[in-house]
Amino acid sequence: MKPVIALIGRPNVGKSTLFNQITKSRDALVADFAGLTRDRKYGDATYQNKSFIVVDTGGIGESEGGIDNYMAEQSKTAINEADIIIFVVDARAGLLASDEQIARELRTLGKKIYLVANKVDGVHAEAALVEFYKLGMGEPLQVAATHGRGVQQMLEDVLAEVPEDENPEEHDKDTGLRLAIIGRPNVGKSTLVNRLLGEDRVVAFDQPGTTRDSIYIPFEREGRKYTLIDTAGVRRKGKVDEMIEKFSIVKTLQAMKDAHVVVVVVDAREGIVEQDLHLIGYALEAGRAMVIAINKWDNMSEYDRKQCKLDVERRFDFIPWAKIHLISALHGTGVGDLYPSIHRAYESANLKVSPAKLTQILSDATEAHQPPMISGRRIKMRYAHMGGQNPPTIVIHGNKVDKTPADYRRYLENVFRKVYKLEGTPVRIDFKTSENPFEGRKSQVDERTAARRRRYIQKFKKAEKKFNR
Repeated sequence: MKPVIALIGRPNVGKSTLFNQITKSRDALVADFAGLTRDRKYGDATYQNKSFIVVDTGGIGESEGGIDNYMAEQSKTAINEADIIIFVVDARAGLLASDEQIARELRTLGKKIYLVANKVDGVHAEAALVEFYKLGMGEPLQVAATHGRGVQQMLEDVLAEVPEDENPEEHDKDTGLRLAIIGRPNVGKSTLVNRLLGEDRVVAFDQPGTTRDSIYIPFEREGRKYTLIDTAGVRRKGKVDEMIEKFSIVKTLQAMKDAHVVVVVVDAREGIVEQDLHLIGYALEAGRAMVIAINKWDNMSEYDRKQCKLDVERRFDFIPWAKIHLISALHGTGVGDLYPSIHRAYESANLKVSPAKLTQILSDATEAHQPPMISGRRIKMRYAHMGGQNPPTIVIHGNKVDKTPADYRRYLENVFRKVYKLEGTPVRIDFKTSENPFEGRKSQVDERTAARRRRYIQKFKKAEKKFNR
């Protein structure tokens, strides 16, 4: 399970800037959860082969009522979810009473806390940081988040005891196909989990200190191994009270990153809402194979079913490759049909093809429909190879391929999808323009060749003069 690091501190100490520095990689999964987690941002980050989730909380403000009254609810949640806390203070502003209040609260949690002094640029660091020793949290780590100064050293210290990511192939041998069930609150994830497992059982209790943990449930079906990653929250045997189901963004992000296939559960009766689209968007950013389950399909009128289908076709048109199932988790209708789609999505996501075959398909595609002209010159695509799996990534090399327009990119994606029958997974195509090895180099000509060239030029000039007389 990836550790969660929370950035805590009063407003305007630079938490968001530090957050952006930590999550600056191209694959960082960053999201603002409007309405649900108004004061938190989540990022998926990696440093030196160590993956972790970082949470940027809203600032903790001033109040006469003490820290328990003015600490934002979302900041409290982030603190409870975190394994490691980075307490950010402002070196320019110095130690304030609110810093001391926050420090007192944090010390009671029994968690690993690192004191980070931001904005050390432009101040005498040693003099400015002396007063922060009063907080009893040791020597502050110095950073200037705006310029990125000190951030790498901070991460080395903070992540010193965090293990490196395990080999995914070794992990897969033990766990089988990892399947994450995600969805907003009260869409029926709990019921679907128990239906997939084939029994109504005690799955999990969220205990204090473990509220962020998804539940990993190994099971077998028809001789095949699976691990179901469950994010649904509290459930008890024989009773699923979905009103107390808890929704945790941390659980969802962790489950997505660890899964091979994600099943997104949507409530047919409430229709598709923005949270559903956000979750699908996060799964796309993570590059995960996906199956959509429209739940609570039973007991709907024919008119409502028709409207729901129209809504699904309209709102999910950006993922035409995802298989959509209409199910009733409560009664089991359509649940068994999820498995074939899950298997096809998994196999598609782990596509492996030789460079020779990919290059031949690319050649056939460009011959059937030539790439466009860019600045009077046609884009030339020379060869292709696999760049990774889950999601399948195809790397295309050639001249000016980085200028390939979006419609031609979609054309190539559709060609590869059709040839290899890719279903249920995003496909990424990376374009790499081949470099001219002679660009920027002066022609190396020996003296003999240069002398011959000068004689030819002189002869040409003499002949030209005679012709003009």
